[in-house]
Amino acid sequence: MTVPTPFGVRIAGTGSSVPDGVLTNADLESMVDTSDEWIVKRTGIRERRICDRAAGEGAFGLECDAIRKALDAAEMDPGELDLLIVGSLTSEMRCPSNACRISEAIGAAPAGAFDLNAACCGYVYSLNIAESLIRSGRHRAIGVIGCDVLSPYIDYEERTVSILFGDAAGAAVLVRDDEHPERGCIYQKIEANGSGWESLYMPRREEDIPPNAPPTEVRLGNLRMNGREVYKFAVKKFQEVIEDALESTGLGVDDISQFICHQSNIRIIQSAKEKIGLPDEKVYINIDKYGNSSAGSVALCLDQVTRAGKINPGDHVVIVAFGAGMTWASSVWKM
Repeated sequence: MTVPTPFGVRIAGTGSSVPDGVLTNADLESMVDTSDEWIVKRTGIRERRICDRAAGEGAFGLECDAIRKALDAAEMDPGELDLLIVGSLTSEMRCPSNACRISEAIGAAPAGAFDLNAACCGYVYSLNIAESLIRSGRHRAIGVIGCDVLSPYIDYEERTVSILFGDAAGAAVLVRDDEHPERGCIYQKIEANGSGWESLYMPRREEDIPPNAPPTEVRLGNLRMNGREVYKFAVKKFQEVIEDALESTGLGVDDISQFICHQSNIRIIQSAKEKIGLPDEKVYINIDKYGNSSAGSVALCLDQVTRAGKINPGDHVVIVAFGAGMTWASSVWKM
């Protein structure tokens, strides 16, 4: 549980950004052996957004756009930020971080800046860290971005991975709230277990491939996935993380305004809804239009839910994600 402090933490503004390019299931039918019916039945995805690399689109551009929108919503100047955290595994360069480049681009210097790689959990990891830093009293305003542009790392001649992923970014601005100490994250979890890393990974060299890896036609440098193992992990962990969040806070399903969940596969989300008893109106779903955007997934959902007026001051919100690593995280907020 969060240690009580004389002040709270408020999400002052959110923003998001997706590329204009749309990759539909019909498009994929002409690229790989699959069908719209097969994809929808197994994933719930009908289309996903894809960056146009020839036009210079990528993670950096989406991230800049998302954080600018979040700052506008918060009615804040970039120079008011103390820190910028970018949850992503697809920054354009190893060095410098996209966070440093974004800080310069939007005029946030000399705010601290770093990238955080926790795959699909990147945004929730970053959100929890940012809230804790403000709660500690060491920071007053932090920008948090979740984004992945996985399309350059997808082998579109292989159907198990190519149907899943899209590109997207979302952002939030967190600020210290001196008047409402009860606001902010009341419970959070950041955990991982590296023993299953080979179920979802992106090898650069032959040496990166584990000896027990099943045969695959996916080219080096592209994302590889053992779909069966990832699905088993996700179904189990998704339910566990939500139940842990409710039990640890003493909250029930009726007390929660929205469950904002990583959009990985509609069957995984539906399984958790049925087993825990989550009503449809409390579980936001956009996977049909955007696919799995990794660290951008929860960030995009939070912005869309906020702008749709589904979250109000005083509401309790549960945010959960799980991803490669394997990683998982939760964040329960009193808004």
